[in-house]
Formats: sequence, C-alpha cells, structure tokens
Amino acid sequence: MEPPPAVVPPPQEQPPRPRSHTVTTTSSSFTANLSASSSTLAYDREFLRTLPGLLMVTEIVLGLLVWTLIAGTEYFLYPAFGWVMFVAVFYWVLTVFFLIIYMTMTYTRIPQVPWTTVGLCFNGSAFILYLIAAIVDASSVTKELDSHNYNSWAASSFFAFVVTSCYAGNTYFSFISWRSRTLQ
Repeated sequence: MEPPPAVVPPPQEQPPRPRSHTVTTTSSSFTANLSASSSTLAYDREFLRTLPGLLMVTEIVLGLLVWTLIAGTEYFLYPAFGWVMFVAVFYWVLTVFFLIIYMTMTYTRIPQVPWTTVGLCFNGSAFILYLIAAIVDASSVTKELDSHNYNSWAASSFFAFVVTSCYAGNTYFSFISWRSRTLQ
C-alpha cells in the first residue's frame, strides 16, 4: 500500500515592489582611516642620524656580536651563558623590531599606543636585564671552566657591557621624551 501523494500548495506570487533609483552608502571612520593611512609606507632616514637612532644601530650590531660569540661555543653546558643568550637574542630581536617601527614611522599610524611609554619601558627593561646578563657573563668567564672558549666568552662579556651602556643612553633619551609628553 502506497502512501497518498503529498499535496503541495501552489507558490504564491508576491506583488512587484516599486524600484528605487537612489543608493545609500555608508562608511565607518575606522575603514576610512585605515585605507587612508595604509596607502604608502613612509621612510624616515633622519632617524638614523639622531643619537637614539645611532644607539639603536649600535645595540643591534654589538648585540649580534654578544650572542654570536656565545653561540659559537658550547654555552649550553653552562646555565649562566644560557641566560646571557636569552637576554641577548630577545632584546636583539625586539630592537630590530623597534628600529623597523621607527624607520617606517609606524608609530604615527597607531596613535592609540603610548609609544613614549612603550619606548621607556622597553629601554629600561633592556638596560636592567642586559646589565644583569653582562655581570653574569663576566663572572662566568674563567680559564678553568673551558679554556677553549675563554676568548669568545671574554669578548662577549666586553660587548655586553658596551650594549648595556647603549641601552642606558636610550633609556635616558626615552625618559626625556616621556617626561616632555607627560608635562604637556
């Protein structure tokens, strides 16, 4: 026995609506600002001619020396050099990141970020942790530990103190910039 066929009602036709000849468009201020600000990348060559810019380039070059001098040895056998490697590589990567931000003037495109405060916190923390790492590096360098790697570790210790002084200088300039912004 077959079930009875289902009855499907005929489709109802809707009356045609009158067509409008006007089109209304809206745009948000966010998309308008985003499209206007991302059209071209700016490049600030003058930043490298300032003292903070020169210090940042010095931090990158000498920071690279610090961690490559240690990385070329068997540093993983000694935990103190692992700490120095962590600090050196971490702040090297972040300094390259900040150099790109300053050179491309990205900070002008993201005004919601308090860049003077970020710069002060970054440089201040880099100074403190690099100072600790340089002291740990210098106190760990002994000929008794491993005479084969002595020269590399001694050189990395020297350059760690130089990089520390560069971060101290940039911390000072960041503080001056931060203070002038908070007084306004």
